[in-house]
Amino acid sequence: MINFRYHVVSLTAVFLALAIGLVVGTAALNGPVSENLKEQLANLNKDNNVKRDQVNQYKEELTRNQDFATETAPYVLAGKLATRKVAVVALPGGKDSADGVIKMLGVAGATITAHVTIEDKFFDPNFTNQLLDLADQSSQPTISAAGLPSNSDGVETASALLAHTLEQGATVVNPDDVTAVLTALAKPGYISVAEKASGGAEAIVLVAGAPATDKDATQKARNKVTMANQFYKNKPLVVGGDSAGDNNLISDLRSDPTLVKQISTVDNVSTVQGQVSTAMASWERLVLGRVGQYGLGAGATSMVPSAAP
Repeated sequence: MINFRYHVVSLTAVFLALAIGLVVGTAALNGPVSENLKEQLANLNKDNNVKRDQVNQYKEELTRNQDFATETAPYVLAGKLATRKVAVVALPGGKDSADGVIKMLGVAGATITAHVTIEDKFFDPNFTNQLLDLADQSSQPTISAAGLPSNSDGVETASALLAHTLEQGATVVNPDDVTAVLTALAKPGYISVAEKASGGAEAIVLVAGAPATDKDATQKARNKVTMANQFYKNKPLVVGGDSAGDNNLISDLRSDPTLVKQISTVDNVSTVQGQVSTAMASWERLVLGRVGQYGLGAGATSMVPSAAP
């Protein structure tokens, strides 16, 4: 008769055999599997190092390209805008690019009559009525003579007022009137103005930042097109920006069958190459009277304007 002790001994033997099998199997496999994993890890480390070196090389090449554009700018731009007066207007997020554009316009010999930054509040649909009232109240004698839109669109009216203030009209704009308008728009936070701003611009360069992404992004994008529409009506306009993202100003202008024939655009203005191209496009638009679309994005006809007259 098989007693309880026999069962215990049998079960113990079975579990012991399993344990020994696991130990032996693990020991047998541990060598090849471990070595294989170590080899894969080493290969991954090597691959990561190669990719890291490639990224560093691309960064270095980009830096070199930027340096090349900076160093060749005087040969490309020198004297092209001598005696010309240009106002630079930066849209929200476009300040750094605008600074680069101003530098290249200076290399070309242009006089910067004004450097204005448009704040996000200007395009906010929640402030359109207040902006309309402010524009109507701020118009000055030598500026209002040029005529402003007679509608309820605050962005359109204020943009027209700003354009007439910055540009050289049929009559000489009184410097005090220019200061009064810019101060009126700056005080409540619609714009900010660099020192020594004046009127008399023969052309305007509008520099866009990244498009808005909030709930009012679509309306803000329309408002920026409205501003561009007012800026080009009396004097040449060049718009620099980037072509990425929804509600992009460059894409919106290029897709408009009327504006694309009236406004020159550059879609890589955040780079030195794009800033040089923006100065070249300003010369082409102001001096030669030509309109073009430049850069790397959809709708660009070439990377840079032709240097030939």
